[in-house]
Amino acid sequence: MQDIPEEWREVCTDSCQGVALFQRGDKAGKPSDRESLMMELAQLVQKTVQESSWWERRGVDCTILGAAFACLPAAFLLLRSSQVLWFTLGLLLMGTAHAIITIKGTHLASHGALSESRAWGDFWAIFFIEVCGSFTARVGVHAHVKMHHAHTNIIGLGDSSTWRIPFLPRSVYLFLAPLAVPVITPLVALAQLRSLPPRPALRTVLMVTVGLYSQYWLLLHVSGFQSVASTLLCMLVCRAMFSLPYIHVNIFQHIGLPMFSPNRRPKRIYQMTHGVLNLPRNPLLDWTFGHSLISCHVEHHLFPSLSDNMCLKVKPIVSKYLKEKELPYQEDSYLSRLCLFFRKYKELMVFAPPITELVGVQ
Repeated sequence: MQDIPEEWREVCTDSCQGVALFQRGDKAGKPSDRESLMMELAQLVQKTVQESSWWERRGVDCTILGAAFACLPAAFLLLRSSQVLWFTLGLLLMGTAHAIITIKGTHLASHGALSESRAWGDFWAIFFIEVCGSFTARVGVHAHVKMHHAHTNIIGLGDSSTWRIPFLPRSVYLFLAPLAVPVITPLVALAQLRSLPPRPALRTVLMVTVGLYSQYWLLLHVSGFQSVASTLLCMLVCRAMFSLPYIHVNIFQHIGLPMFSPNRRPKRIYQMTHGVLNLPRNPLLDWTFGHSLISCHVEHHLFPSLSDNMCLKVKPIVSKYLKEKELPYQEDSYLSRLCLFFRKYKELMVFAPPITELVGVQ
């Protein structure tokens, strides 16, 4: 146990008690029983990570992101074509590349999973979140890492409430509203500037402008678009292409699962195993969103600093351990969750979710 490095201890302890509980332990000099499960699992995962090559830890995911950028020149050139087939192929290629960069890339960058260097990690967060994702890096990292991950399914803190729009009918919310995400995202970023110091606020404005205008300029001068309206429409279609599954995945994997009170929150391993769900492997979404957002979401919430590929590698270890300890390892299909949300939309997305008490497990 003493070999676990500091960064691993942080994911093994409750945010209210910190590392001190692990270091203090019980009267026998051993870690508290309530913390030992997470520590034991962390050791198993840490051993696998240490035995893995750089290619497994970061190289695979960096290559996928690099391939997405490499596809963009072909996409811009295909969009020059007057033939429907080639134009459609260019649209699909650009939309897919954009999803990989802005969903998989921003997610990995927000967790610092693209580089072991802190400076490079900060650079990639700004590049992917602000230039590519049209959002502010500081607010994005705080909302996702500091709130959603630290307080997963805690009512009012990390309960995915930002995705609730209770005044919308279920069909509009599930199938139409997500298409507006590319427009809403930069507008929300601008609204968040008031909470930022002048320097990062100015940087955000510049980076978001560079990202949006560069695509606009290339569509005009490389793809040959003739009007502002057609250029903006193309940008919207490409950026909204994966918005539906993106919003679906965000709500499917947490909402509808046990929710907890801020005052009586469970220990981390119980919080994550009860409040997080894995979707099955999907070739398209695995490539565009990353394993940590699809089939390895439980692993990601337990060990958020791991890359997508490492989450996939430790998945058998985590699932086996949780099942051996009789802890939930929740999985469900995309279609099953969609039907559940369509059927129980008011209960899950309009009304306040009930609080779960994990009696007798801690």
